[in-house]
Amino acid sequence: MSAALDTGLDPALARRIRYVCLDVDGVLTDGGIYLGAVDGTPLEFKRYDIQDGLGIHLLRLAGLRVGIVTGRVSDSVRLRAAELDVDDLVQDAKVRKHAALERIAARHALTFDEMAFVGDDFPDVPVLRVVGLPVAVANAAPEVREMAALRLTRRGGHGAVREFAEALLRARGEWERVTERYVRERVEQPADDLRHVESPTLEAAR
Repeated sequence: MSAALDTGLDPALARRIRYVCLDVDGVLTDGGIYLGAVDGTPLEFKRYDIQDGLGIHLLRLAGLRVGIVTGRVSDSVRLRAAELDVDDLVQDAKVRKHAALERIAARHALTFDEMAFVGDDFPDVPVLRVVGLPVAVANAAPEVREMAALRLTRRGGHGAVREFAEALLRARGEWERVTERYVRERVEQPADDLRHVESPTLEAAR
């Protein structure tokens, strides 16, 4: 394990976690928002890290549920959540994250002790105080990092969720099994629908 992932995360705590919940702005993204309009239609864009998507996929391969809870309503988040096939998405402009987490826990018959939450700032404090595994990204507010049981070395939007996924799965003793399953699936999947594209350079050289 690399020094960055030598977190000292308690294996018993890691194995107790059944649900991982993620904030968006400052966690799945770098916190930046691009606002504009086309023909009078407001548009909002966010930048996501592709490695975070893989981390979420690996968590799901390990049998963990994953949800997104954010205090900002955005089509960008809805599209990303659908792409990641997460179990729950809550976008609440009133930032009632504790209530959202209560509903998610009830839906999946969970206790807060069985949940992890990855956050970065004060809107996340109400849930970080109650979950079994509170996690802070590298760019989190000092108060948030202070209360976190796991402090990541990567910033939000730059692989923090991927780092967390590996740290959690390694502490659970599942990293090698899950990654090997992922690689094996890439090999065993049928390629009937794979479109073959030849290089024009190669074609001309024949």
